[in-house]
Amino acid sequence: MVLRGEPGIGKSALLEYAAERSEGCRIIRVTGVEWEMELPFAGLHQLCVGLLEGVERLPAPQADALATAFGWRLGTQPDRFLVALAALSLLSDATEERPLVCLVDDVQWLDRSSAQALAFVARRLAAESVVLLFAEREPSQLKELAGLPDLPVRRLADVPARELLASVITTPLDERVRGRILAETHGNPLALVELPREFSAGGFAGGFGVHGDGSLPARIEASFRQRVEQLPSDTQRLLLVAAADPTGDPALLVRASQEIAVPIHQLSPAEADGLLELGTQVTFRHPLLRSAIYRAAPSGERRAAHQALAGATNPEVDPDRRVWHRAHAIAVPDEDIALELERSAARARARGGLAAAAAFLERSAALTPDPSRWAHRMLEAAASKQLAGASQEALSLLSRAAAGPLDPLDQARLKLLHGWIEVDLSRGAAALPLLLDAARQLEPLDASLSRDAYLAALRAASVAGRLGSGMTEVARAALEAPRKPDEPRAVDRLVDGLAVRFTDGYAAGVPALKRALTAVREEGERNGVSVRWPWFARRVAAELFDDDTWHYLATRSVQVARENGALAVLPLALNHLAHVRCLEGDLDGASALLDEADGIAIATGTEPLVFGRLPLAGFRGIEVEAAALFEAAVPAAIEREGEGVLLTFTEHAQAVLYIGLGRYDAALGPALSASGRDELLVSVWSLPELVEAGTRCGQPDVANAAIERLSERTQAAGTDLALGIEARSKALVTCPG
Repeated sequence: MVLRGEPGIGKSALLEYAAERSEGCRIIRVTGVEWEMELPFAGLHQLCVGLLEGVERLPAPQADALATAFGWRLGTQPDRFLVALAALSLLSDATEERPLVCLVDDVQWLDRSSAQALAFVARRLAAESVVLLFAEREPSQLKELAGLPDLPVRRLADVPARELLASVITTPLDERVRGRILAETHGNPLALVELPREFSAGGFAGGFGVHGDGSLPARIEASFRQRVEQLPSDTQRLLLVAAADPTGDPALLVRASQEIAVPIHQLSPAEADGLLELGTQVTFRHPLLRSAIYRAAPSGERRAAHQALAGATNPEVDPDRRVWHRAHAIAVPDEDIALELERSAARARARGGLAAAAAFLERSAALTPDPSRWAHRMLEAAASKQLAGASQEALSLLSRAAAGPLDPLDQARLKLLHGWIEVDLSRGAAALPLLLDAARQLEPLDASLSRDAYLAALRAASVAGRLGSGMTEVARAALEAPRKPDEPRAVDRLVDGLAVRFTDGYAAGVPALKRALTAVREEGERNGVSVRWPWFARRVAAELFDDDTWHYLATRSVQVARENGALAVLPLALNHLAHVRCLEGDLDGASALLDEADGIAIATGTEPLVFGRLPLAGFRGIEVEAAALFEAAVPAAIEREGEGVLLTFTEHAQAVLYIGLGRYDAALGPALSASGRDELLVSVWSLPELVEAGTRCGQPDVANAAIERLSERTQAAGTDLALGIEARSKALVTCPG
């Protein structure tokens, strides 16, 4: 269950209430911290740290993924779904001794990897004796928990608010002052408890000292600050160090206290005042207290606190957290620390933490004294943000990088990345000029990257479809571009094959595209694949009726995107795999993949992709549901400024739907339009539908013309699938019954 409400409304109190009443249960907890670094899986590790003895009982793939995610061992990027599954197994196994209660406070501030993993766990808890409670501050942009059972925590009504206020203020209180306090605290329990501490008894009686300026959370923090300011200075210094450490590790706090030469027992006044508990974990009375202490401290004191924590952190055990504290302990650029942050970004990327890598790189850029290197690191941060699925944040970083002195290569890379982002946002028409310009600029600078840009431009043109006009231009430019003198890569072969396909026609392009598909598989199996592998080959394989390669690329792309946490590309990969599942007859499997893709889109704040749902709707054959989807898809494609391919997918799905329903006249127009567009995958797969619609409608000329076009393609492709489709279509025309 997710407890949702404004700061101070009682979410943390309710979590504590649950803990106190969970007799016989094991309690584990974690609290997100606003200024915590984006260290991948840091929150998940903190929550599960008491359960790690159970790792040895996990299946080997889960144990390996968790060990890599937690940084215990080096390895390839862990599959995030294996990490989440490992977390689910850990929680489930822990209940063999006694039930488990997991409390996650301020979940909106957990690192993204942990939030996604815990959302996965939450959706799959069934018979396990596990309670998983989240507290989420509103308003929040966190989408991972959307759809989970929730409990909105509301403000207190007038009567209980008066009762709570009376329990805090025992001195006589002027009724007008009482009314004003009740009005200004708006039934917020923490405000009712904490704000009266600001005022003297005389002030209450006379109506003085009740200040109404400032937001309610800010005023609560101000009240906490006043309490802290009454404590001895050494106690305040230790509280600041504790507030700057998100782990709540008491041993670390003791070591940090030695760094600043303040004995740990100086925390006693804060403990006596109920502000903090020092036990197996360092626990603040409320998250707002922690933020109040940290925000109120002068910048120099905050830096000193981080310096103490950096000195107390073992560089061998936790190098990333140490450098993060070091980065917050300085006020001027420092190339050594910037370089160390860059190394941390590489480690985060290796653990599947693209968002963390971006955070490290952004901080690295901020500490970089050289302007050129600053701009380069900002560009690298944008690239990580884009792959993590944060397209708008990536665009913001790109605009900052563009303001710096970039060399010609980075200027071209900036355009390439901008184009990739536009394609991710399904804005093919906007992406095309950026990608084509980048490809041309890169020709004399980096021939390999130039070919990558040409492939991205071909993909953008295919997305724009009928709403763009650039496919032929891109194909010709790619043909005329200089080639590398060495052995062509799979990407190079794919670009060459597509260029021939869209200049000289389908049959002319088949031999080169077949060689390209072979190279894609062989090169991937030999050297490994990455998020930037030429997954556009999925549509090429379908275009050539190469169902084996299509299936391989569709499943592998999902696996790689998951392993890398590449949320920018995972929804697209899931939609492609769902299309394959539809043709395999596994409609429920396709639906599950599409639900997952939509959940990721919601979590990353992007528009859910639709094209995978179109064939699913066609094959399911529920006309009312399908018609609503088709009707919504057309304006959406146009509104996104260049997703014309969606219109063709819609027409293909309409043809499938109406042929399945026996309404061949309704199928004829969409099949005719979709098959005539000459778009990758979808047009050639619309030809058999046109054959059947024309035959059933008594229009043999239409059917025979479609057979002729289909035969040209199937004979050129030459696969068993292609020849089988051709044979079936010819049999249908010969014997319509």
